[in-house]
Amino acid sequence: MRKLDKFMRQGVYNKVFPGGVLLIMKEGRTLFFEAYGYANMFSKRKMTRDTVFDLASLTKPLGTTLALMLLVQQGKLDIEQDIESFLPEFGHTDKGKIKVRHLLTHNSGLPDWRPYYRHLREISHDRRRPALRDFLVNEPLICATGGNVVYSDLGFMILAWIIERISGKRLDCFAEKNIYTPLGLEALFFTDIRVGPRKGGYAATEQCPWRNMVLEGLVHDDNAYAAGGIEGHAGLFGTAGAIGSLLSELMGNFHGHVSEGILDGNLLNIFFRRQKGTDRALGFDMPSPHDSACGRYFSERTVGHLGFTGTSFWMDMERSLIVILLTNRVHPSRDNFRIKDFRPELHDLAMETFGGQH
Repeated sequence: MRKLDKFMRQGVYNKVFPGGVLLIMKEGRTLFFEAYGYANMFSKRKMTRDTVFDLASLTKPLGTTLALMLLVQQGKLDIEQDIESFLPEFGHTDKGKIKVRHLLTHNSGLPDWRPYYRHLREISHDRRRPALRDFLVNEPLICATGGNVVYSDLGFMILAWIIERISGKRLDCFAEKNIYTPLGLEALFFTDIRVGPRKGGYAATEQCPWRNMVLEGLVHDDNAYAAGGIEGHAGLFGTAGAIGSLLSELMGNFHGHVSEGILDGNLLNIFFRRQKGTDRALGFDMPSPHDSACGRYFSERTVGHLGFTGTSFWMDMERSLIVILLTNRVHPSRDNFRIKDFRPELHDLAMETFGGQH
């Protein structure tokens, strides 16, 4: 534990990130939970275990994917269905026959990212979401569906639209009502930029050049922000403790010893399985064979995800071990990529300390 503590402190000292929180859990027990450095380097406000982070792409597995799983469980959606069966707007386009499964595994043929925000920020708020969806309908594929894996924000924007179309509720409302609130997870939520941040101590992100402010409690992702703050690829905020509680619930459901039992263990087993021809599960990442962000020791039965703001989680089903690392590495600039080398070293150290690896 002393080595982990020292390594996190070195991360702050070496400017890998201004501050961070590390939480390690095994079989529902907390083994390590500490905060380091600054939540805001300008005001010198310190990071705490209760600091709320912009979770960035952790939104994909912990928001959008879980919401989809619930709809599958309710019999309202099948991942083998074509997206045009939910969204007829995609009929007569090259994307109509994309299956929900393709969007979850990032082999739909869609591009990774497009700067839609440059147009969206120039129009009124009430026109932005329809404009974003027009962009998605008209965006051409860059490769054949079901072939190459291209990690795509656009695919998860479409998934959020599907959730909304089926449930009649926006992604944030559906996830909070059906997942976070029943589990007592008040510290997992989305922020509508027109309403503004909830009260809480936030980890600051970027000194944003086009928004002319240090972002704190408002989503960092350009497209999610311009679209209103709530999207399928980004927009979720949360604390390490809330993520730990959610992942412990999923782990318990997966292994068949449940408390609330929000999601069926058999369904989790399907979603947590490596998909053919990819290094991904459905909506979750898995350890890659070489140079994985989770290091060398996590088992093949591991799922997780990274977030651009400096966030990540990895959940090893074999060892019932969860490692959550939340940082504000994009504060004050997104051009700091030191975390790329830091992450695997930290996870190796965590496994050597608690996973029985030496």
